[in-house]
Amino acid sequence: MAVLADRIEQYIKELLETSEGTIRIRRNQLAEKFMCVPSQINYVLNTRFNLEQGYIVESRRGGGGYLKIIKLPLDSGREIMDLLSRTPDVVSHAAAKRVLRRLYEEDFLTKREMLLMNSIIRREVISLELPDRDILRANILKAMIGTMLRDEFSR
Repeated sequence: MAVLADRIEQYIKELLETSEGTIRIRRNQLAEKFMCVPSQINYVLNTRFNLEQGYIVESRRGGGGYLKIIKLPLDSGREIMDLLSRTPDVVSHAAAKRVLRRLYEEDFLTKREMLLMNSIIRREVISLELPDRDILRANILKAMIGTMLRDEFSR
């Protein structure tokens, strides 16, 4: 299932790249293309195209129904600061990885920086019990991104 979800995600991202960040697509046509049920498309949209990851998904039901997917770019340090301020005080490793992935996809982080930051916030590295581990992870994530922002503005 993960392989199919990855293919659907990649396809949607390619469509978004070639369409300046907004696409309209029919859920059933997408399901037919990938020979899956429409609920699989819903799963991909809910887990990989949500607001936290920088997307707005509008769904219109009925005979002429469609999905409208909008990619929200992080154009400025102010938008990244807003993302940082909305980061909760408790962050799971999966949520932190999504934030780092988005910053990488928006060219705010290099791949090396993303991988380095991800290695620092792993469960095996932060050897505390929950919720202390997720609280420390949130603090580390905010500190790392804040440092990157300060570096970006000082150039």
